[in-house]
Amino acid sequence: MYQGRILVVDDEVYILHILDFILGAEGYDVVTATNGEQALQKVREEKPDLVILDIMMPKLDGYETCRMIKRDAATKQIPVILLTAKGREVDQKLGREVGASDYITKPFSPNKLIERVQAILGVRK
Repeated sequence: MYQGRILVVDDEVYILHILDFILGAEGYDVVTATNGEQALQKVREEKPDLVILDIMMPKLDGYETCRMIKRDAATKQIPVILLTAKGREVDQKLGREVGASDYITKPFSPNKLIERVQAILGVRK
């Protein structure tokens, strides 16, 4: 059953594959991007229900990408989960300041990720 569209953004292709598999198995339509510039383009084109965004990426990092999503009137309502190896409190604080709805550190539990996604989007059964 279709649960919604999620844009997953990470420069590590294996992370994209893992998240595509995990989220796809839960009924989500997954769209991917490998950097912040692609992410901004796909947010406008695909109109996802949620963005899962890495922080450390080439061209445009996740903080700036999130900030730009939240500044745009057409996309500011889209929730963003930052999924990153940066786990310090200062990093999490910056994530909240740029408008992220949630912050998950790598390595992550697939079950916890699904719980967080469902908490933000709601469980559609």
